[in-house]
Amino acid sequence: MHNHQNALLMMVLAFLTVLSGAPRPTHAQTIYHINSGDTVRVTVFGEAELSGEFAVDADGRINMALIGPVDIRNLTADQTRQKLQNAYQDGYLRQPDIAVEIIAFRPFFIVGEVNQPGSYDYVPGMNVLNAIALGGGMTYRGDEDDIEILRGNDTDRVTLDASLATIVMPGDIVRIAERYF
Repeated sequence: MHNHQNALLMMVLAFLTVLSGAPRPTHAQTIYHINSGDTVRVTVFGEAELSGEFAVDADGRINMALIGPVDIRNLTADQTRQKLQNAYQDGYLRQPDIAVEIIAFRPFFIVGEVNQPGSYDYVPGMNVLNAIALGGGMTYRGDEDDIEILRGNDTDRVTLDASLATIVMPGDIVRIAERYF
């Protein structure tokens, strides 16, 4: 019963942290780079037919009217804006004014010693404690002192040691190890 109470308490604390808007540790945050599974909103001011919401495909591209597929994998929103402005300025629009924002992030994953491992929607500012709460809390075997985050894609994935306060990014795999004693 004690473990169920701890799991419930952990979920309540994580929920309250999100609601309170309390400052979150930023030591593990990075500049966000767009990748497959994200959705971006592109606004071409004065050109409503060129604007819209675009899902980033498996190749890291969005398909834009007039200029076709544009590779935006590993670009920031500002770099994407600049790339689109350059493409539209190259023979299509005189002075394109474009805004790019990320409106939906790819999911993150939690595996190991949690009650409901799986894929979950990412929320900006999320930390490992919040992720564990979404995963139904740790099992009685979960070791909060042995947590890893796998970040990046298959070709450049890195493993980071993490604590409950470590920031989770879209696409991360949070792994909770089993304690042995």
